[in-house]
Amino acid sequence: MQTHPRIAIVGAGPGGLALARLLHLSGIHATVFEREENALARPQGGTLDLHEDSGLLAVQRAGLESEFLRIARYDDQGSRLLDKSGRVLFEEPDSSAGNRPEVDRTALRDMLLASLPAGCVQWGCALVDMRLQEGGQWNVSFANGGEAGPFDLVVGADGAWSRVRPLLSPYKPQYSGLTFIEFGIDDVDRSHPAIAQLVGRGKLEAQGDGKEIIAQRNGNAHIRGYAIFRVPADWASKRFDFSSPATVRSALIDEFSGYADAIIDLFRASNDQFVARPIHALPVGHCWAPRRGLTLLGDAAHLMSPFGGEGVNAAMRDAVELAASLAQENDWTAAVTHYEMQMFERVVEAAEGSAEAAAVQMSHVGEALTLAHLQEHRAGAS
Repeated sequence: MQTHPRIAIVGAGPGGLALARLLHLSGIHATVFEREENALARPQGGTLDLHEDSGLLAVQRAGLESEFLRIARYDDQGSRLLDKSGRVLFEEPDSSAGNRPEVDRTALRDMLLASLPAGCVQWGCALVDMRLQEGGQWNVSFANGGEAGPFDLVVGADGAWSRVRPLLSPYKPQYSGLTFIEFGIDDVDRSHPAIAQLVGRGKLEAQGDGKEIIAQRNGNAHIRGYAIFRVPADWASKRFDFSSPATVRSALIDEFSGYADAIIDLFRASNDQFVARPIHALPVGHCWAPRRGLTLLGDAAHLMSPFGGEGVNAAMRDAVELAASLAQENDWTAAVTHYEMQMFERVVEAAEGSAEAAAVQMSHVGEALTLAHLQEHRAGAS
């Protein structure tokens, strides 16, 4: 008779929650520990496109297809690339083409949370320490003074700056050379119809002068945008006074002088929420030696740049494979090792593509490569 391990999942992002749901369907209980105080503690980020062999596969395996259809935006898959003058270099004419539907990260997380049994997610539990017990199990302790355990298996699904990763790997995410300044535009269809038309149903990219702007349609008529710079890691904190949204807005307009007014209007219409997001990544091929009772998934295991949209999809594919291994193998330690070996090999291609895209982004060949990528994406969707 198979004996299931007692499992802790650290982190309630899409990967960790998908794993908890898939394990639950297999009759395996897991407890998710999340540092946030509740599901509404902070915004969860922008829109995601889920891929058939990863994110959508996880939704299907989790038995949540009908729930997903209620939150997915199949008509927001369009892409448009402009030069700085506003000339259209590429446009996906059918915004509903293909099968990579957009979904707001918050809506995806809420769907997964609703699929879990009561008490599965423990909120306000920021991991501060893990202690190995004599029997090979782990106790975990949190910043709020709480403790839990012992656990046979702790899964680090706690993102880029994972507190579990150092127990398996000495590697730390490295700055990619790119910094995003995130901004947002509210009620775009009613308040800014020209911008709504410019962005269209999906994603707009505008490149030139070694800089880039990306604007993506989210749910509820919201546009989430990113001004992208290749700069030193501390540049944004020196260049922008984030305590004064008006000065940040003005500085962004100055940085993109020479761009068409219709593009710069994205900054003029933005709300007052500006955030600097330096982009980090783990080395391509990041891996570790098996250690009993520990593993990683998602960004904790293979953080990559956002170019290509592979991050959440890779995390959800991790959840599918780890859950399947644990459900099928009588020896759960062998199941974890099997999952890790598969995952190490599977993510290399995506990590290489993301690293290459980050390396050439906004270079003299960046525009051509972006165009080639968009054309390839359209061909693959047809």
